[in-house]
Amino acid sequence: MTKSAGEVKAPQKAPGNQPKTARGEATRKAILSAAERVIGAKGYNDASIGHITSEAGVAQGTFYIYFTTKEQVFSELVLEMGRLVRHTIAEATQGIEDRLEAEKAGLTAFLEFVCAHPDLYRIVQEALFVDPQAYQEYYQTFAAGYRAGLEAAQEAGQISKGDAETRAWALMGIGRTLGEQLVVFKSDKPISEIVASGYDLIANGIKP
Repeated sequence: MTKSAGEVKAPQKAPGNQPKTARGEATRKAILSAAERVIGAKGYNDASIGHITSEAGVAQGTFYIYFTTKEQVFSELVLEMGRLVRHTIAEATQGIEDRLEAEKAGLTAFLEFVCAHPDLYRIVQEALFVDPQAYQEYYQTFAAGYRAGLEAAQEAGQISKGDAETRAWALMGIGRTLGEQLVVFKSDKPISEIVASGYDLIANGIKP
């Protein structure tokens, strides 16, 4: 991975140094939030630690109190996206017993989330090239939970029998590409219309 010019050399510090005070935690979150905006807008290679700390309003040396490298911040943002997405979808589908209705609510929640966090979404897409391990963890963790939900729905007779793992990845692919339509290609189509078409495909397929 390339490093941007002008960055100061990181002091030797253990990775993942966690703040011990509320003020420290607030500073760490401010740096992460700034990194989300800067890397999301500029891309990983063009975003420097100096850019991030300037956006966060802290001294460049402060960065190294909480992080060792730009790579570490990037990886943490990818995994944070995964945690936030799973939590958002879980909240949106809580109490919905019918699996198809849960698919509709989950797709809506996901697309609303990526529209509200376009920088995070772009960071995850870039992770395939910057941090393949974090990228794989993001999708494999999501797929494992998705597969379990589909298997439970099959056992309950709510959906037809089938390969739950392949279905999980296929359904994730629908959400991912619809997210790209909104964030990357900046579609002005309302989320409700996109969800309606996506849900119809999920529930009914494309048979005439």
